[in-house]
Formats: sequence, structure tokens, C-alpha cells
Amino acid sequence: MNRAFISKSKYCQCVQCEKIFWLNKYKAESAASENNESVFETGKKVGELAKGLFGDYEDIPSDGTLFERIAKTKMLMVAKTKIITEASFAYNNNFCSVDILKNDSDGVEIYEVKSSTKIDDIYLDDAAFQYMVLSDLGLNVKKVAIVYLNNEYVRGSELDITQLFNIEDITDACLEKQDEIRANIEMINDYMDVYGEYNEPVKEIGLHCFKPYKCPFWQYCTRNLPKPNVFDIAGMQNRTKFKKYDEGKISFEDLKNEDINEKCLEQIDFELNDRPAKIEKEAVMEVLDSLNYPLYFIDYESCQHAIPELEGTKAYQQIPFQYSLHIIREEGAPLEHKEFLAEADDENVIRNFAESMIEDMSENGSVIVYNKTFEATRNREIGEMYPDLKEEMDRINSNIVDLMVPFRNRDYYTKEMKGSYSIKYVLPALYPNDPELDYGELSLIHKGDEASNAFLTLKDKSPEEQEEIRKALLEYCRLDTYAMVKIWEKFREVVKNE
Repeated sequence: MNRAFISKSKYCQCVQCEKIFWLNKYKAESAASENNESVFETGKKVGELAKGLFGDYEDIPSDGTLFERIAKTKMLMVAKTKIITEASFAYNNNFCSVDILKNDSDGVEIYEVKSSTKIDDIYLDDAAFQYMVLSDLGLNVKKVAIVYLNNEYVRGSELDITQLFNIEDITDACLEKQDEIRANIEMINDYMDVYGEYNEPVKEIGLHCFKPYKCPFWQYCTRNLPKPNVFDIAGMQNRTKFKKYDEGKISFEDLKNEDINEKCLEQIDFELNDRPAKIEKEAVMEVLDSLNYPLYFIDYESCQHAIPELEGTKAYQQIPFQYSLHIIREEGAPLEHKEFLAEADDENVIRNFAESMIEDMSENGSVIVYNKTFEATRNREIGEMYPDLKEEMDRINSNIVDLMVPFRNRDYYTKEMKGSYSIKYVLPALYPNDPELDYGELSLIHKGDEASNAFLTLKDKSPEEQEEIRKALLEYCRLDTYAMVKIWEKFREVVKNE
């Protein structure tokens, strides 16, 4: 039997689902394409910063071949180099790179760096795999630890990495996993040997498809299910979906008489019976009656830095960097538009964002948002960071009206919303086939995570690319608030036709 080459990342994939290993080798083109540029960049930045936790270090370049990286590691170990980063080892076709290796005369310590703020179970598998490889090579592994981000640390004028990172000893947990890891590795080798390239394994879908990560082969593995199916139901937990799937209740027809959430049954009923729109006009009128001119339709975009770049912020704190604002000052007044988009290198981005918004909404009126929890929370955070702005942020919060409520409560629902109250589903349901309101027609950015990722990577782009991305960010955010204006207009139309 030819033993499979298993790296620590591939091993962790197999812990989730052994078929991922086979699919990655023989059906890689079937994986969903995802733009993970910012995720990879975040991991890289956190890893690079953590390398300095224990002082000077020697780094193994990642651009070398595996043979070169292993050879360089051996050379540094022989030279008794105290701290080696990306130290690379292989034994019996099992390979790992150790993020930070402490090398002492009586043994070594493994430090696995994660850009998370907590320790997930899969991290223990990752670190335990490294323990096995180094132990098999005859090294005395004295300690294994996870290095992760401390989201209670508030950055001062300078970044203190000793406060930014938590270090947790997981040596005992790694020791307890050794038999399990060795058994898994033998299982993986047998699995790949039995199936080979042309005999695709059969593996039932289950909760493992989403834990700890959503599998990139989800669409491939569910390609033969009826459409729509149980996994298209909004508002149902994955555990319940898989329970129904295991019972053979997969299509909407199978599920129409099940004892499940009323809103889920409503989605099924509307889909199967092509129901007309359900509109509770009193609920719509309640929203309209709560509005006072001027009307401010506003939407924020935010991003999260794993490593806090701004004084007074924490790891992964939401940083509002952009807003779009449509204004109707009085009944019959023309629609105005204002906007803010921070510069990529703005060290005062939160305050500049807030001051611009306060100026643009200086009069009291209804602040209309879609899902008020997000904007209201950002406003409270701004007031906490800048006490001199708290009164204004509280004023804005006191005027917030959430346009999402009738859709969330199912007081306004159509089949085309597919059980969702996201504006990305609601808008095309209310205004079908309108290219002006089609997020798909936008140039580069079509949803919030794309906007966040674009801003996070903006300063690494060329001036020409920055200009193009900034234009796309403005277009995207502007559509979000124009969409709210159109929803408000639809509410007025519905009530008028009563």
C-alpha cells in the first residue's frame, strides 16, 4: 500500500470528513470557489506577528520545497537555534510545519498560532498531529500550546503583543489524542487505497458537512437532491434539517404536513401552492405612522481587524468605515444622497465616520435602517469610545426605525422571498426584473462580506485598483439605502391601495 501524504491541514479535513481528502485529490474542480483572500491574509498577519512572542527567531521560508524546509529545520536544530518558526518535519509520509518551535537541550515546545479568539476542538487535532510527528522522529516534546487572540485587550497607542495573545497549554489533551490520531491515519490510508481514483466513496451528508467548517463540496454532494429541499428552508436549524433528511423527508412535498416551525411550513406552502403575497396592512401602516420627516435612510459597512490597528479597539471589533444616506426632508421633497467612505490608512476612521454622520443628520427625524441591531450597536460603541459624541449617538439611536420588522414577522411575505427577510431576497421579490435594483448588476461588490474584505485589502492595492474598489464600495452601499427607499415606497403604495 502506498501511504498517502498527510499534512496537518489535510488530517484536520479528514477529522471532519474522510471523503474531503478523496474529493480534494480527485475532484478538486467540484469545490465551491470562495474568495478567501482576506481570511488567508488575516491568518498570515497574525502568524507573522506571533513569531516575535519569544524574541529573536529563525524562520523557515515557506516558498522552498518540502525537502528544503525540512533540511533547513534539521540544520537549525543541530545548531541549537532557540526559536524556529515554520519548523518543518516529516515522518512516514506525515508532514507538519510548527508555527513556533522552542528548541532546548532537553526537548522542544510546540506553539500553534490561531487567528481566533477561542480554542476550537479542531485546533487540538491540529496540535496533536504535530506532537505525533515530532515524537515519532524521536524528539522529546515537553509542551504543546495554542496561541490565540485576546479579544479583551484594548490597544493603546502602541500594540503590545504579549497582551494581544493568550497562550494555553494543551499538552495533556494532545497526549490523550495520540491513539485516536494514529488510528485515523491508518483509516485514511486504507480509505484512499481501497477507493482509488475511479471509485468514488459513498458518504452520507450530515452535521459534519458544516462543523467545524462548511465543506466546499457541499453543492457537489447534494447535487442530486430535489429542488427545493429541506436544506432550502430558512429559519430551521441544521440539526433539525438533518433529522428530517435522515427520516427521508427531503422535498417540500415530503415536509408539508410535518410538525415544524409555522414559518417553515408557510414557506413550504407558498412554494408548493404558488400563494399570492401576504400583506398585513395594519403592520405596514404601523411602520409608516412611526416615521417623522426628515427621513434618513442609512446603511453602514464595517470591517474587523484581527490585529487591532486603531487605538482604543480590540481584536475583531466592528469598525464602521462607510455609510450611505438617502434623505427625504419633507413630504414630496426630492431624494438627496450623502455618503462617507474612509481612506484606507485613516487612523481616525471611527470618529471621522461618526462626525460626518452627525453632521449629515443634524436635524431630528426618523433614522431608517434595515436590521437595527447592527447600526444601533455600532452607535453605542462609538458613544463609549468617544464620550463627547455619546449624546449625539444616543439621539440618533432614539430615532431609529427598523424597516425589516414586517418582513421578519411575516406580516409581508411572498414566495420569492424564500423564507428569508434579508434585503437581498426582499428587494427582488418586491421589484422583480428591475436592473436598477439588482445587486448582481453591480461591478465588483455584491454583498456585505465582499465590501468588508475589499476595504480590508484596499491599502495593499495599486492606486488604479483602489480607485476601482472605492467606486464599487460606494455603488454597493448606495444601493442598500436606495433599496430601503424603494421598500418605503412599496409600503406607501400598499397602504394607498387599501
